[in-house]
Amino acid sequence: MNELNPMANSGARNWRTILAGAQMLFVAFGALVLMPLLTGLDPSVALFTAGIGTLLFHLVTGLKVPIFLASSFVFIAPISYATQTWGVPATMGALMAAGLVYMLLALVVKLRGPGVIHRIMPPVVTGPVIMIIGLGLAPIAVNMAMGKSGDGSIELFPYLDALLVSMVALVTTLLVSVFANGIFRLLPILSGVFVGYLVALFTGMVDLSQVQAAPLVAVPAFVTPEFNWQAILFMIPVAIAPAIEHVGDIIAIGNVTGRDYIRKPGLQRTLFGDGLATSVAALFGGPPNTTYSEVTGAVMLTKAFNPVVMLWAAGFAILLAFVSKFGLLLQTIPAPVMGGILILLFGSIASVGLNTLIKAKVDLAKQRNLVIVATTLVFGIGGMAIGSGDLNLQGVSLCGIVAILLNLMLPGADPVADDLHEEDEVVEDLLNHSR
Repeated sequence: MNELNPMANSGARNWRTILAGAQMLFVAFGALVLMPLLTGLDPSVALFTAGIGTLLFHLVTGLKVPIFLASSFVFIAPISYATQTWGVPATMGALMAAGLVYMLLALVVKLRGPGVIHRIMPPVVTGPVIMIIGLGLAPIAVNMAMGKSGDGSIELFPYLDALLVSMVALVTTLLVSVFANGIFRLLPILSGVFVGYLVALFTGMVDLSQVQAAPLVAVPAFVTPEFNWQAILFMIPVAIAPAIEHVGDIIAIGNVTGRDYIRKPGLQRTLFGDGLATSVAALFGGPPNTTYSEVTGAVMLTKAFNPVVMLWAAGFAILLAFVSKFGLLLQTIPAPVMGGILILLFGSIASVGLNTLIKAKVDLAKQRNLVIVATTLVFGIGGMAIGSGDLNLQGVSLCGIVAILLNLMLPGADPVADDLHEEDEVVEDLLNHSR
């Protein structure tokens, strides 16, 4: 009968699109809210800015790429340092400037072609920088898992209770990552949070008094940015790492859907959309946005190639941001729950960097490559800082600049192709293993 009723078929398709949108937000949700919780930002604001950022990205790219944007883990350490040093408003101003770096990079790509990314940041640069993102954050994960604050200065919960909760969260996360099937395999973070939170409830770690006293609906606690040139100079180099991640994600979603998004709508448009999403997120006090590989995995499984699905996901994120009780409930997640999950998450990030070196066949027996990788790793893991007072470079900011400069200055570089074929091969191999 429905074949004779196009309105019914259209309605069924619309409902499937709406439900697919809710599912995409569900997949992205764990990482989306975990990042602001780690950095002291408001998860409700993060939900709002993820939704707004995704809508802006699709406006810039002409609704062609089925992808969702949300909180970037690359910025965890820089945001934590910046908020302690200059405050949240100045950090937001610096993040707006980081978004502008994306947009300038998009202009460079438009003028010189996508291959310019590979020429500036080949795998010998990107591999160790990505490794530093994960390894540099490792102490935060371990401290939280043991019931301490991220920097280890304060004991928040008794050691044995914290260890019980964090290990339950960790084991749940890794079991779902390895043994779950279908869409559930994409929900390790959410699963770890849920099970770890239940155990935390029984151990008395959770205080729900603020949730009970809060109104159901309220405007999120937006923050107006301020501009501090020291914070801006500190934050700008951090944009190098998520730009690398962005290229990989765009290649990945293109491989999944069978379309060349590097050519159409073009890497310059997707980069610009990502940068605009990051700058606008900071305008409201939200974390920087990035394309989410978890959602790419969900697209691969569900074959939901219609970009309209992501508009619905963005709409649901914006609506949830105004549910005050929900945002406060997220803030009651104890540190040990997050710490257990982050042990696997940060280790996974470091492993992606290592895999980049392996798949690109970077020869570390060649002294030039060894110097770049070794220097970058020790600077990052050792906590090297260059500068004095409030103005210094450290962490991902410093490592990204050092790796790029060493690669450009040291003689004996291998010929670099003017395309992204190496990145394409790495991404294709990862997708083949996840199918």
